[in-house]
Amino acid sequence: MTANTKTPVHIVGGGLAGCEATWQLVSRGIPVFLHEMRPIKMTKAHKTDAFAELVCSNSLRGAALTNAVGLLKAEMRSLNGLIMQAADACAVPAGGALAVDRDQFSAFITQRIRQHPLVTVVNEEVLTIPAERPCIIATGPLTSTALAKDLEQFVGSQNLAFFDAISPIILGESLNLDKIFRQSRYDKGTSDDYLNVPLDREQYYQFIELVKHGEKFGGHDEVESDKTDNLRPFEGCMPIEEMVARGDETLRFGPMKPTGLTDPRSEKRPYAVMQLRQDNREGTLWSMVGFQTKLRHPEQLRIFKTLPGLEDAEFVRLGSLHRNTFIDSPKCLHPTLETRKAPGLFFAGQITGVEGYVESSATGLLAGINNGRKIAGQECLVPDARTALGGLVHYISDETRKGFQPMNISFGLIAGYGEVPGSKRRGGKDAWRLEVSARALALTQAMFGGTGAAQQAVLAQAVLAQAVPIQDPANISGQTASNDLADSANAPS
Repeated sequence: MTANTKTPVHIVGGGLAGCEATWQLVSRGIPVFLHEMRPIKMTKAHKTDAFAELVCSNSLRGAALTNAVGLLKAEMRSLNGLIMQAADACAVPAGGALAVDRDQFSAFITQRIRQHPLVTVVNEEVLTIPAERPCIIATGPLTSTALAKDLEQFVGSQNLAFFDAISPIILGESLNLDKIFRQSRYDKGTSDDYLNVPLDREQYYQFIELVKHGEKFGGHDEVESDKTDNLRPFEGCMPIEEMVARGDETLRFGPMKPTGLTDPRSEKRPYAVMQLRQDNREGTLWSMVGFQTKLRHPEQLRIFKTLPGLEDAEFVRLGSLHRNTFIDSPKCLHPTLETRKAPGLFFAGQITGVEGYVESSATGLLAGINNGRKIAGQECLVPDARTALGGLVHYISDETRKGFQPMNISFGLIAGYGEVPGSKRRGGKDAWRLEVSARALALTQAMFGGTGAAQQAVLAQAVLAQAVPIQDPANISGQTASNDLADSANAPS
């Protein structure tokens, strides 16, 4: 067998972005040295040494093409994305969302990466930015202290930092199903994908008072200088204590909203509802939806067991708080994800300031593709801003942006979202978004190639929704970015 003489790429981090970048490169015949410090050194949030371990929710959020994250997933499917292959293979019921069995998902990816002949896994803690080029830094929110300090020197300014909170997971057999009902909000999916814990008015406000006065966890971090009074959680992963601090009604209009749900026993909408989402394929584990928390572990057990049906709940994972670090990407990165300061050095994943599993994976996909192009002597690609991937990377690399904060994908980030002619007027918001999605997938295929399967799927949905057929991408005129960044349909659950 002839040795592969192509330039290897060094990738630091075996999370979602690092694995996706690895897959894109080895699929193009380019060898990869994948550096992952686990199990030599573990983080405070990870429990295994497997690649792409999901440490927070098991949900990849909305599945429909009327949802921006659904579009981003479709773009990734059309580009042979490993993360989407794994997600589709390991999916569990989740109504209108795509959720996975986290253990099967991680095992799927770990097997593909470790068994590929072009991948060399290096289990070590990387203390400084590797000198080798090309290189992708995809160390995620839990970048080790030593590397974070080196990155801080490299970017020329202090890293921004905030904290993420993790939701608890409960053993299904320990739930009292006599007090809980099955139903998806608005009967999406198979209509009974979620378990719902109904609360009346008195139960709700009793719960609010317990959360208010429960003892809080300050958070763990390896950097001693980080103070708990500087915690700045991302809005989409806001701990329930932070929401309660904003007002007694906040949870009832957030993760505990009862809209779209009817308790079959009373045939009425509850005053508030705590939802449980299936966390593994067997349905033995259930996660508390939107219940990220920094309550101390004994307090979680005490307070959450006051909820109807959870009196004897067995928690297989309690909520916790962990550090999330990201660079000031608009000052540091081109929209190709290559650094402005050092050619051949790329960043991908949450460290770039994208939020969410899918968004992190998508930046890994782009970084992998562009490293492959760079090795082949081709120019790096900048995704069209009228696609979900393009809208996302343009957001994090916009030099004019001030006060940079992490962001999930939303239709508001997709250029020209408000300018697709006529479809909103003819078919409403869904038809409008389907046409935007059809255009985005056509542009993705035109720029990157790909299977085209996702484009055909979205066009079929567009026909069903009586949306206007998409134009050939060569005939789509240039459009400007929408200023609407307030689309909330894609908030993490």
